[in-house]
Amino acid sequence: MSDVVIKVENLSKQYRLGAVGTGTLSHDLNRFWAKIRGKEDPYLKIGESNDRSCKGESQYVWALKDINFEVKRGEVLGIIGRNGAGKSTLLKILSQITRPTSGSVKMKGRVGSLLEVGTGFHPDLTGRENVYINGAILGMRKWEIDRKLDEIIDFAGVERYIDTPVKRYSSGMMVRLGFSVAAHLEPEILIVDEVLAVGDAEFQKKCLGKMGEVSKNDGRTILFVSHNLRAIKSLCKRAIFIENGKISQEGNIDNIISRYLTDGALFASYENSTSDDRSKILYCRVNEQENGMVRASDTVSIDICYYLEQDLSGVILACIAYSDMGNMIFSSEANDIFRFDVLGKKGEHRLRILFPRDFFNTKRYRFRISLGDQFLEQNLDSAEFYFDVEKGRSTMKFEHRQMAELLPKFEWKIL
Repeated sequence: MSDVVIKVENLSKQYRLGAVGTGTLSHDLNRFWAKIRGKEDPYLKIGESNDRSCKGESQYVWALKDINFEVKRGEVLGIIGRNGAGKSTLLKILSQITRPTSGSVKMKGRVGSLLEVGTGFHPDLTGRENVYINGAILGMRKWEIDRKLDEIIDFAGVERYIDTPVKRYSSGMMVRLGFSVAAHLEPEILIVDEVLAVGDAEFQKKCLGKMGEVSKNDGRTILFVSHNLRAIKSLCKRAIFIENGKISQEGNIDNIISRYLTDGALFASYENSTSDDRSKILYCRVNEQENGMVRASDTVSIDICYYLEQDLSGVILACIAYSDMGNMIFSSEANDIFRFDVLGKKGEHRLRILFPRDFFNTKRYRFRISLGDQFLEQNLDSAEFYFDVEKGRSTMKFEHRQMAELLPKFEWKIL
């Protein structure tokens, strides 16, 4: 237990839609009356989950509901989830910017947060003055900040503007100085939201290196929220996946990323359950399997069946492949091989894509099949599925092969 620096138990946060604060005076009185009688808050029994995709009936929504997790000293925990899932709300509670509706948070040590561009900065004060203010908030003495000041300015790369009011900084400059302050003023716990996306690629790489350094060498704990899956994978070994205000999965970073990328997608077979007569993709099948697993040494085939309600002169059928990190690795169109008049006739069409043996690495691949009309500039239908590639009868793989998205066997010649 002594190594645990963050312990979150049954944490929940409720909001009343369309209102600022706790709501009406009558609601506050009802809460007060329940409290003095030793009863539970009556408004904790109502409210709907944080699902922004559907319209609810209640005025109350649970931005977070029953969150439980622990973080050990020196650990870098990734927090993954779609927009609106509740990640930022969680970080605001951990940073003590907002209070939870119920549950508890126990933290050991000073907390440095970087949640939004300019967090904790006074716009009318200079960069230098804001560094001292942030240090004082963290409980540091002036001589401690003096010792770190040159290092902070150098890392941020804003030496020329350090005595300029930060309201004249660009968002990128603000993030540079904000991260540098948070990383160098030695908080035991560092909380970083998506703000690093504002910085350029060079600074993002610099920040990731710094976070890894302070975690390993100084034993500082980091909570890192980002949609940059490569950054999260390079920095974290463990992550939590938040979905609709709840922790949907917790564990190994690779498993969480796979869950995030394939959430809503199907295994290696897709069947369209609609029965109307519109143009649509009827099914997609990988090696005619349903378990989503193929062997690297096997020939891989994707069967696609689609239906057109009328003749189309501009039909497009595309197959797009994504890696296990969500990066598009190739796109192929049937129109490169077949004419429009073949693919665009009214009725049912069946096609097969063939991949050679040992083409795919031992990874998870996500595919998107898209059916569209280029003349009408509209998407008619799409299907998503994924499959895992397990090791076949291949030889040992070196490090660069393990990192590769694909393993094509090109023709080599000795000249």
